Amino acid sequence: MLLIHSPPPPKFGSNPPGTGAQMQPSAPGRPWGLAPVLFLLLAALHTAAAQKNGINIYSLSVDSKVSSRFAHTVVTSRVVNRASVMQEATFQVELPKRAFITNFSIVDRSLAWLAEARHPHPGPCTESCIQVIGGVTYPGNIKEKAAAQEQYSAAVARGESAGLVKASGRKTEQFQVSVSVAPAAKVTFELVYEELLKRCLGAYELLLKVQPQQLVKHLQMDIHIFEPQGISFLETESTFMTNELADALTVSQNKTKAHIQFKPTLSQQMSPGQQDTVLDGNFIVRYDVHRTISGGSIQIESGYFVHYFAPEGLPTIPKNVIFVIDKSGSMSGRKIEQTQEALIKILDDLSPNDQFNLVSFSGEAAQWKPLLVPASAENVNQARSYAASIQTQGGTNINDAVLLAARLLDSANQKELLPEGSASLIILLTDGDPTMGETNPARIQKNVKEAIDGQYSLFCLGFGFDVSLAFLEKLALDNGGLTRRIYEDSDSTLQLQDFYQEVANPLLTVVTFEYPSNAVEEVSRDNFRLLFKGSEIVVAGKLRDQSPEVLSAKVRGQLRMQNITFQTESSVAEQENEFQNPKYIFHSFMERLWAYLTIQQLLEQMISASNAEKQALETRALNLSLHYSFVTPLTSMVVTKPEGKEWSEVAEKPVETKNKHKNFYLGGPLSRFRTAGDRRSRITAGPSGKTPSDLGRAGPQGPLNPPHPYPLMAGKSRLPDMLLESAKTASPPGQLPASLRPGPLLVLVSQPALPTLGTSAAVPAGIQAPAVILMLPRQSVDRLCVDIKHSQGPMKLLSDPDQGVEVTAQYETEKARFSWIEVTFKNPQLQVRAIPEHVVVTRNRRNSAYKWKETLFSVIPGVKLTMDKAGLLLLSSPDRVTIGLLPWDGPGEGLRLLLRDTHRFSSRVGGTLGQFYQDVLWGPPATADDSKRMLRVQGLEYSATRLLKLDYQEGSPGTEISCWSVEL
Repeated sequence: MLLIHSPPPPKFGSNPPGTGAQMQPSAPGRPWGLAPVLFLLLAALHTAAAQKNGINIYSLSVDSKVSSRFAHTVVTSRVVNRASVMQEATFQVELPKRAFITNFSIVDRSLAWLAEARHPHPGPCTESCIQVIGGVTYPGNIKEKAAAQEQYSAAVARGESAGLVKASGRKTEQFQVSVSVAPAAKVTFELVYEELLKRCLGAYELLLKVQPQQLVKHLQMDIHIFEPQGISFLETESTFMTNELADALTVSQNKTKAHIQFKPTLSQQMSPGQQDTVLDGNFIVRYDVHRTISGGSIQIESGYFVHYFAPEGLPTIPKNVIFVIDKSGSMSGRKIEQTQEALIKILDDLSPNDQFNLVSFSGEAAQWKPLLVPASAENVNQARSYAASIQTQGGTNINDAVLLAARLLDSANQKELLPEGSASLIILLTDGDPTMGETNPARIQKNVKEAIDGQYSLFCLGFGFDVSLAFLEKLALDNGGLTRRIYEDSDSTLQLQDFYQEVANPLLTVVTFEYPSNAVEEVSRDNFRLLFKGSEIVVAGKLRDQSPEVLSAKVRGQLRMQNITFQTESSVAEQENEFQNPKYIFHSFMERLWAYLTIQQLLEQMISASNAEKQALETRALNLSLHYSFVTPLTSMVVTKPEGKEWSEVAEKPVETKNKHKNFYLGGPLSRFRTAGDRRSRITAGPSGKTPSDLGRAGPQGPLNPPHPYPLMAGKSRLPDMLLESAKTASPPGQLPASLRPGPLLVLVSQPALPTLGTSAAVPAGIQAPAVILMLPRQSVDRLCVDIKHSQGPMKLLSDPDQGVEVTAQYETEKARFSWIEVTFKNPQLQVRAIPEHVVVTRNRRNSAYKWKETLFSVIPGVKLTMDKAGLLLLSSPDRVTIGLLPWDGPGEGLRLLLRDTHRFSSRVGGTLGQFYQDVLWGPPATADDSKRMLRVQGLEYSATRLLKLDYQEGSPGTEISCWSVEL
C-alpha cells in the first residue's frame, strides 16, 4: 500500500507535523555525532558499490508543457538491474513547492502498481481511478486525509513509512521512493506534477532539476511553451552546463511558441578524464509575454477562461512605507549586518515622492522620527546613519512595534500628510517569536488587525528558522500582505533587497474584476488590494452553458488621484481555436488551471478566516482536490500493491517549520547505508537523485552548507585519532566495523579538492600577480601589467559607449586588492557585481547570487555568462569585448579582471584602463637600464619597468612571466 498525502498548515503554538520522514528517536546510546564521520570515510566506496551492483538508468526524460503559464511536467526514468541478485533503486525528483503532484506510477515486468492523481483520459478522476499498466490493473484512490489516516498510522506503527516528499531547497521539494528490482528486471518510474507559473519582477520562471548521478544513454529534456499573447523574451540558465554540453541545447522560438531541448550524448555528459556525469544542478527557463495598457488578456479553452492582468506603462504611485526592524539579541552578528546593508540599499532606492520612517524594536519599540518624512537626499542620508548605528540587545516585542508603525500612519493620515491615492506599507523583519510585551500570537494578530483596520498592507519577513512562519503568515494575510522566509546565507542581503523590489512600485490600489453574470460562474478571487510593477493578477472561471459569443470584462482600480477602468473582450470561438496544437497543449488544461488556482486561493484564505468561514473554505478546497485528483494538504493518495507484498510509503507535502533541523532526514530506509554484504544497494534512478552525501543537506532548514561536526580540509576530515583507528580496523569490504553500525545515519560528505589550473609547478617567493594584465593587440608591447598604488573611491576602469559596457571598481591600496568589480551593460540592461564571496547578476531589478567555482551557463539575449569550476566568470557576445572576473587565490590574492577580444574596443573607449587601448606611444629603453622605458597615452606619461609577475589569467597557482609594468 502506498499512501501519499500532505499535512494541513500547522497552527501556531502547536507542534507542527514533520516534513518528509517521520523523526525516529535514536537508539539508546546511539552516537549521533559519529554518523557524518563514518559516511565521510565510506561514501566513495558506497557510490562505487552502488554503480557496480548493477542498477543502471538507461533512459531519462523530462517533458514540460507550459500552456498559458500553466506547466504540466512529466518525469520518466527507466532503469534495469544488471546484477544477478535483487537490488534497490531509488527514484528522486525535486519539484517546485507550489506544484501539486497529480500522478505517480512504477511499472516492471513482474508487477505493476500505481499512484494515480490525474486521470489520463478526458474528465476528472473521482473516488477511484483505474489504470492498466503492463496488462495488470491496480486502483489508485484519492481520499480525504482523515479517511486515509488509519492506514497511515498503521504504516507508521510498523516502522515502514517514510516521507516521500520533503523540503530540499528554498524553492523545491523532493519526491523520492525506493523499490527492490529483480535481476534483469526493468522498472519505469513516472511522476507528473502541475503548477501555475507566477510572474515576479517581470518574468515567469520554470525550474527543473537535473541530477541523474550517472551517465544515461538516452537523456532528453523538452520544454514546450505556448503563449497566445506572444513571447517578448526568453532566456535559459544552467548551473551544470559546459561549452561541450551547450552543443546539446537547442532553442527555437517564434511569435507565440518556444521549444527548448536538451539532449546530450554520453560523451558530452562525461566529466573530463572521469566516468562520472557532469549533470548536477538547475536548469531554468525565464520568459515574459507581450502586453499593453489594456484590460489584460482573456484566454478560453474547453469552457473555462483565465484572465491575466498586468498592464504596461502605468506610472508608479507614491508609497508611505515604515520599516520595522528587529534588533533583539538574537539578531546580533551577521544577521543585523546583512539587515543594515540591505536597509541602506533599500533606502537609496526610495523615490523622491515616497515618505518613510523606521521603527526598531527589542523589548521596547522606538521610532526614528516622530512623523513620516519625505525621501529627500538629506533624510535618506540621516536614515542610513541611523540604520548603521542599530545595536542588538534584549527580547522581541512584535506587538508594540507593529502597533507603533500603525499609529505613525494613522497620525499622518489624520494630519492629511499622506498623499491622496498613495499606498501605505508596513514591512516587518524579525528572526524570532514574541518574547516580551504581548506574547500570545492570537492576541497579537487580533491587535494588529484592529489597528490597521484594512487601511494599510503589512508584509512580514522571517529571518532564519527560529520564527514561526505560520504566525507571520496569518499576520500578513489578515492585513493584505504576504510573508517571506529570509534564509541565513551569504546572500541574505540580496533576498531582502529582492523582496523590497517586488513591492517597491505599486501601480494600482483596490483592483476589482467584473464579468457579466449571465456569462460566467465559479470565478476565483476577483478583488485585490494592490498591483505591483512586474507582477500579475490572475482570475479564472467557468463559462455558463449559454454564455455570449464574446466574453467582456471590466477591471477597476485607483491610480493616484483618479479611478480608472480597463475594458477588454475576447471571442470565445477564436480563443478556443488558439489551443488546438497537441504538441504544446495537454487536454483541458484550463479547467485544471482554474481548479489549481482556486484551491491555492482557498488554502490561503483558510489561514486568515474565522472558524465558521474556515470550515466552508476547507470543504470546497477538499472537494476540488478530490474531484481533480490533486495531492494537497487536504488529500491523500492510496495505492494497494499485490497481496503478499505488504509495503507502504507516506508522502507529505512539507510545511514551513520552526525547528531548523526538522527537515533533516534522520530515519527511514532511504538514509541507511547498505553494505556490500547486503542484497540491495541504493542508487538514484531519477533526474534529482542524490548520493548519500546530499541527504544530509536536504531541506532549506538552516544554512545551505551546515557546519560539519569536524572541520573538513582538502577533502578530508579532522577526525579524532580514536575514530580514524576505528575506521581502519578490519571489516568486510564496504562494511562498517560492528561497533560503529548504529542504524540510520545523517550523511555528510566532504567534497574533493578541485584541480588547479596553470603550468607552473612552483612560484618563487615574492613574485606577485599584478592588479590587472592588459592584452594589447596590434601594439609593440603585447601585454601590460598594471598595479594600482593610488586610489580614492570607486574607479571607472573601462567605458566604451559604442560597446555599451562600463566597468567600475573599488580598489583597496592598503590590502592591494579590489573589494568589488562591477560590469554594466546597456543592452541588454544587465549588471554583474563581483565581491570576494560571490557574484551578483542583476536584470530587471532581479538579483541572482552565484558562489565562486559553482558552474554557471546563462544565455540572455545579447550576452552569455559562463563560470567554470576554477571560478572564471566570462561575459561574452559575438561582437563585444569579452570581460572576465576571477577570484584569484594565489600570491597577491583578490578579485582579478580579464579582457579578451580587446580588438573590438571602439575608438571612444576610455577609463583608467581603457586609455591604454587608445594610441599608445612607447619610448625606447633607457640607455642606462634597458628594463625601463616611458609610454605616453592621451597626453600623460607613465614609467614602465620590466618585472617578473604572475599571470593569473589561467587560474592558481599562476605562471611566471616577464611583463612591462606600470603603476597608477
